[in-house]
Amino acid sequence: MTLTTARYCYTNPRPAVSTDMVIFTIRDQRLTLLLVPRSNGGARGKWALPGGAVRQDEDPDDSARRLLREETGADVYLEQLYTFGRPGRDPREHAISVAYYALIPSTKLELKGEVDGTGVGWFAFDDLPALAFDHAEIVAFAQQRLAAKLDYSTIALQFMPEKFTLSELQGVYETILRAPLDKRNFRKRVLALDSIEETNEERRDGAHRPARLYRLKRPGQLEFTK
Repeated sequence: MTLTTARYCYTNPRPAVSTDMVIFTIRDQRLTLLLVPRSNGGARGKWALPGGAVRQDEDPDDSARRLLREETGADVYLEQLYTFGRPGRDPREHAISVAYYALIPSTKLELKGEVDGTGVGWFAFDDLPALAFDHAEIVAFAQQRLAAKLDYSTIALQFMPEKFTLSELQGVYETILRAPLDKRNFRKRVLALDSIEETNEERRDGAHRPARLYRLKRPGQLEFTK
């Protein structure tokens, strides 16, 4: 019996593959994300998540890191979120998006570029404009993932500057959870994680007594607590 090598021809169009990013920060005690206005193509005139096509020589993770680096110039926390590929999510073609979310401290908000040659804007999570495609679904999914990870990881520390107070850290938790926390229980729990340490410095805000300043023991490292 003679074996032959079959040659396959793809008769159906292949879906386009891209990455979209939910870039979160905390501004004015509100969870905020970066959006770009659509200037061409589908959903023109609406706001959308920054993103772009995956190049032939890169995988989705590399594509997301490249886009994040091009837009923010910052080496920040980035995590793959979910793959969105429902037919019809983009009216122009069958498009599959590998979504990510990134966390940026407010001290690193200097943007390095523009997306699609247009300006960008920071919008509070609880006051978003109408978003293009299914990006509202992606944003909601990212916020839910972020809030859930507070319970079993140190992910909130990714928002913190080099030095911070425990009150500022509690504010980040409350902003993400959209609910107040008991001060005593919060501090007991956070200090038990052994992920932050005192700097032997204090900060005074107005007439209030000075607050101790803390820093991360292992900057940039996400730790799981359960």
